[in-house]
Amino acid sequence: MGNEILTETHGRVRVITMNRPEARNAINSALGLALVAAIEELDSDDGLTAGVLTGAGKGFSAGMDLKAFASEGMPKGFGQFLQTGSQKPLIAAVEGFALAGGLEIALSCDLMVAAKGVKLGIPEVNKGLFAAGGALFRLPTRVPYGVAMEMALTSDPITAEQGHELGLVCRLAEPGKAAEVALELAERIAQNAPLAVAASKQIMRQTRGLTEEESWGFQGPLSGKVFTSEDAREGPRAFAEKREPKWTGR
Repeated sequence: MGNEILTETHGRVRVITMNRPEARNAINSALGLALVAAIEELDSDDGLTAGVLTGAGKGFSAGMDLKAFASEGMPKGFGQFLQTGSQKPLIAAVEGFALAGGLEIALSCDLMVAAKGVKLGIPEVNKGLFAAGGALFRLPTRVPYGVAMEMALTSDPITAEQGHELGLVCRLAEPGKAAEVALELAERIAQNAPLAVAASKQIMRQTRGLTEEESWGFQGPLSGKVFTSEDAREGPRAFAEKREPKWTGR
């Protein structure tokens, strides 16, 4: 993956760091493809339960690299990540700012931890564009409709503190501590059974807007996979034996 992405493993958690601090972690094709590859590694490794996504330097990400866009078009891999995200839980750890596509990257994650004072916004309309990376339909599911509409139409950001009050940010951190707090949250998630955690995420995300009947239909195949897994046998056995379960992700 080169140096565009840095990874660290903490037990069952993979920390993924976007590493273009000189460009405010703006996404070009090299970074976009490296990010997709890092997510594929997270999802394919049975030894991992959750991930943390953060940015090197002073901010999370400024979104799409406009200079690269002008010369090469849409960065490769960027759209794929925004649309598909990850199968396993992914927590955005935001320092400094998450603006435009940077906020859309964070919205592609399942939970957001942000440092106090962080700016969160979609200012694309003041560049002659609009937030085409999912924010216009994801943001209204995370904050009240009027707040999302105002952010989209004015281009003005909100702070992490405002985002926390609205439920967009699940945990506030002191400046410089977002990754640390996100890792603590990811490690708490990773105490649970990996397949069950991943299935819970998928059901909550994919059934939004479906009828109950459709939701039961979506859940059915996942129930079969999880409830017949090795971990589904390990959990009750560990409970009966009064010990911590040893998850395999299988």
